[in-house]
Amino acid sequence: MRQFEAAADHLALKRGIREYLAAPNRELVVHFPVAMDDGTIRLFTGYRVHHSTVLGPTKGGIRYSPEVRLNEVRALAMWMTWKSALMHLPFGGAKGGVACDPRQLSRDELQRLTRRYASEVSPLMGPKSDIPAPDVGTNAQVMAWIMDTYSMHRGYSVSSVVTGKPIVIGGSVGRSDATGRGIMIITREAARLRSIPFAGSRVAIQGFGNVGEAAARLLHEQGCKIVAVSDIDGGVYNPDGLDPRAVLQHLRTARTLTGYPGAQPVSPAKLLELPCDVLIPAAIEGQITGENAGRIQAGIVVEGANGPTTPEADAILADRGIPVVPDILANAGGVTVSYFEWVQDLQSYFWTEQEINAHLERLMVSTFARVAALAQERRMTLRTAALIVAVQRVADALMTRGIYP
Repeated sequence: MRQFEAAADHLALKRGIREYLAAPNRELVVHFPVAMDDGTIRLFTGYRVHHSTVLGPTKGGIRYSPEVRLNEVRALAMWMTWKSALMHLPFGGAKGGVACDPRQLSRDELQRLTRRYASEVSPLMGPKSDIPAPDVGTNAQVMAWIMDTYSMHRGYSVSSVVTGKPIVIGGSVGRSDATGRGIMIITREAARLRSIPFAGSRVAIQGFGNVGEAAARLLHEQGCKIVAVSDIDGGVYNPDGLDPRAVLQHLRTARTLTGYPGAQPVSPAKLLELPCDVLIPAAIEGQITGENAGRIQAGIVVEGANGPTTPEADAILADRGIPVVPDILANAGGVTVSYFEWVQDLQSYFWTEQEINAHLERLMVSTFARVAALAQERRMTLRTAALIVAVQRVADALMTRGIYP
């Protein structure tokens, strides 16, 4: 809300329009039982929030995490509205989640939870109304279960109801790496803006899940030096650089980053404060705060996660001259290729990976250039500039459509 208000202050919005854009359009909270493997029944709480439907059907991920709460889902849904608008996608913003720890559930329990949650929120779902995608704690398999559940209720296969699903059932090539690829592209453009040599730049990445791992691998392929990575359990640091593929292989074998040969252990919190050219917080929200922002040693912060930097930290980093490329721009590769997947499913005509990556490159580069130019022209942060572009587009669409009735 503070980010939105800062951007809205630069726009000539009528009071009622400003209030409307600040509030979620609809919210669904569901409580549902799931049969566990030991024969017991557990009650879970799930959410699906639509922030805006002005630009089109709502789009947003579903996360499984013990920390999922309604306010968190509301914030994530709002960010999705601005992200889609910024990228000129015909989507509104949504988000969903279930308060659970997927690591503590068996595959069968996870499937039963997913199918029941999908059934509970299915009144809101649809290929032209609300299209979920993976997020923290979910993956392509979870999307496949949701797609199948929705299809069983309809009596025919509806591949376009979710994105981020396996290729064999209508997923898109390039989708699994899309967010990480977008981060790589934006990091390159931001480095160029700051006159930092891209090849050879030192990069630290907090979060080594799907987003962080793909970003690390793709940046490494471009000649960047990945000096540190971390996940929820810990991290590793080597100022001379790490091989992301070898780190991933170690993680899969040992089930932990700890013990990776030739690297020092580092906590996720301490990773944020390491000396580097580019810091990519790609884990969860609220990691760079007013308490640790003064110790950040990066030349650029590129937000791989949603909301990793608090407003207090934003102000400190701006005062210190450390630019922050905001989440709604930096990690927009995922929703952009989700849009490509949705279009392909609706048309039953699929593109090549080369075509996907070329379209993504074009959109990411042009959007960054537009935001950077506005930030320079008005002497504001990249976050405020990106939000102004996004909020203005939604407001213009709303006023053009008119207020019903």
